[in-house]
Amino acid sequence: MSTLLPGITLSGSPEAAKQILEHLQAMPVDEDHSGASPAPIRKRRATIARPVSVQGPGTFFGKETRTIEFLPTEREGWWFDRSDFEDGLRIPVAIHNVWTTGQVVSNIVLRSGSPHNYVRLVEHIVALRMGMGIDDLIIKIDSGDPPLFEVGSMPLLEALESAGRVESGYPLNYVTVKEPVAFVTPDQKLLYFEPADPEDPKLVLDCGISFPNAIGNQRIKLVVNTETFRRGAHARTNTTASKKLYCQTIGKLFADVRNLGYTDKNVLIAGKNRYYNQAGLVVEGKALEAVWHRAILDLLAAVALIERGHFLGKISSFKAGHAMDVDAIQHLYRNDCLTKLSLGNEDTSMIEPVLAGRR
Repeated sequence: MSTLLPGITLSGSPEAAKQILEHLQAMPVDEDHSGASPAPIRKRRATIARPVSVQGPGTFFGKETRTIEFLPTEREGWWFDRSDFEDGLRIPVAIHNVWTTGQVVSNIVLRSGSPHNYVRLVEHIVALRMGMGIDDLIIKIDSGDPPLFEVGSMPLLEALESAGRVESGYPLNYVTVKEPVAFVTPDQKLLYFEPADPEDPKLVLDCGISFPNAIGNQRIKLVVNTETFRRGAHARTNTTASKKLYCQTIGKLFADVRNLGYTDKNVLIAGKNRYYNQAGLVVEGKALEAVWHRAILDLLAAVALIERGHFLGKISSFKAGHAMDVDAIQHLYRNDCLTKLSLGNEDTSMIEPVLAGRR
């Protein structure tokens, strides 16, 4: 019997990948939605039926109010449009436009053209592409600093729900990996992508985290659908009590940290042995907010950067983060690992769009 994982390992060793995957699979599952019904396979692309907007305090400038407006579009894909840059290029939500994944604050930053034309902390927004059934969208924002909410991404999700959805005349493609692909880092983090089954097409996540603090070890398994995505969208990002103290003291010497909009309400704060505020998504007395945030609003955000089509398959993640997520998606492109998934739903007839109110 082979001692290695099937497929290829694009970073790290196959032996290490197998060892870490076995460790993940041996972890207790704290919440299991792997038997849930998958999201329906759609034939046509969709956008929202009408514009909607959301406001909230800035992430990096917490005393400022930031506004996001979601607009229907006939342009394929998701696009950021900074209204404070009159002649700035729209920023495609695509792996090719990732600028950085942050330093003090880990996050995904997208940029197009000018280095001043960027949007930070986009993950909590673009993850919605994977769970809302919305394929084409303009996201107009009044700065490069999106708002941070007290309930994860729920205000954004609810705004998009209220906007309604309409289909276009353009076909929706699905993609998967050609074969299993593993990524391993020297500090024992793992991402493992497996192909979708054309007879049972769905996106499955097996996500484990391990922190040396109150968060500890957590693992969830789920099929991505409306219900599981909505549950995860409640989860706030998390930080440590020591990082919060740093931001309130030494960090004030640095512009990005000095005005950071983190509060006791909009982030989960984990100390060595306890949380410093109320943790959510509790199952049998154990708060799973951190692992749900990791699976839905972090990992799926990176998957949303695959603009060739809607990704299906299985992704196993252990201790990974934004930098590793982005690096893995870049490797999938660089090594030509993605392929169109034939599901018998293709509709190549390019009829006129039938979208009322689109622009």
